[in-house]
Amino acid sequence: MKKPQGIFEERALPAIEMSPDRLRYLSRRDVLLFGAGAVAALAGGGFLLPQDTLSRFGVRRNMDSPGKEWFLNKALRIDDDVAEALYSENRIVPTYTKSQITPLKNNYNGATPDPGYISAWNLTLDGLASGPSISLNIRNLLTRFSVHEQITRLVCVEGWSAIAWWSGLRFEDLLRAYPPMSQAKWARVESSVNLDASGNPDPYFVSIDLATARHPQTLLATHLNGQPLTVDHGAPLRLLVPVKLGLKNVKAITKITYSVEEPRDYWAERGYSRYDGI
Repeated sequence: MKKPQGIFEERALPAIEMSPDRLRYLSRRDVLLFGAGAVAALAGGGFLLPQDTLSRFGVRRNMDSPGKEWFLNKALRIDDDVAEALYSENRIVPTYTKSQITPLKNNYNGATPDPGYISAWNLTLDGLASGPSISLNIRNLLTRFSVHEQITRLVCVEGWSAIAWWSGLRFEDLLRAYPPMSQAKWARVESSVNLDASGNPDPYFVSIDLATARHPQTLLATHLNGQPLTVDHGAPLRLLVPVKLGLKNVKAITKITYSVEEPRDYWAERGYSRYDGI
């Protein structure tokens, strides 16, 4: 007797007989349909390209429009929502050895601040469960909190990355010591000493969800490669979030504000992703 086939077993494909003329017809049709689809995709995708790129292809008509901006922003928001839904605090980024450390360049968005601000520097915490804001100096932070070290990769949205040895307090430890207001889900992390390319004040601020702030590899870094942070790298305190792109890693933090609603974000207001996960 022929053994019955299980429902999960792979079945052999049936043989199909076809005349050569019919096969050539179907092949030509498939090629034409593929070509038409490729042209349509190119035309539709071309609409989304930057105007400078279109100009290099010989397209002189200005293709920028509110509809194009809306579509791109909508796609970016969906991408952010998917990334946020897939986020897991149990996901740890790779760590490295000291022999794998690579140079980390000074990548201030604008001009590097003058070090004169450091002597009067303090960190203001706002949006606390206790009510009034508080102010902490670097000595408060270093004496109250345990220092943690990690060697991780900093990834820049510009396409470069570097492996560095960081030391500092865990953001989660700060949250435990100074709990945010009830129902808070976000932190606005900002630097008032940031400058633009001309050296004028250009306050820098990013939004970070508290789930990411509580990630075990998220630090408020005070040291780089075994030495106190220099001005180039955000002295005396910077945010270090290895699960985010470098633009979220604010240098020279001066204020952290907790909120229920998502706060403003410097680069999101300029067309970049708000989530910026890697």
